[in-house]
Amino acid sequence: MDASGCVPERLKDRAALAGLFEELIVLLELKVVGQPQWHVFPEPGGITGLTLLAESHLAIHTFPEHGFAALNVYCCRTRPRPDFEALVARYLGARECVVRELARGVKA
Repeated sequence: MDASGCVPERLKDRAALAGLFEELIVLLELKVVGQPQWHVFPEPGGITGLTLLAESHLAIHTFPEHGFAALNVYCCRTRPRPDFEALVARYLGARECVVRELARGVKA
């Protein structure tokens, strides 16, 4: 998903990003493998975060200077779709969210 019009301070707030990840993990009933990894770039940069999952991974890259975040929720099993737009609005202050869904799977 691409989240635009985000509050720049939230895109530099590791706790806010971790909260978003935690809520996605609970809503989608995902299983975390290991510890989440966070890299905080020097000002004016943002944060890159990655959580490995038994189902695949969550990743985010934030660009506070542009009010933009790119979030990947990659899951190898079908899950009910949460309200991604509301989540990024609540956690990041996003005014716009474009969600692209790709069906993936092994073809026999």
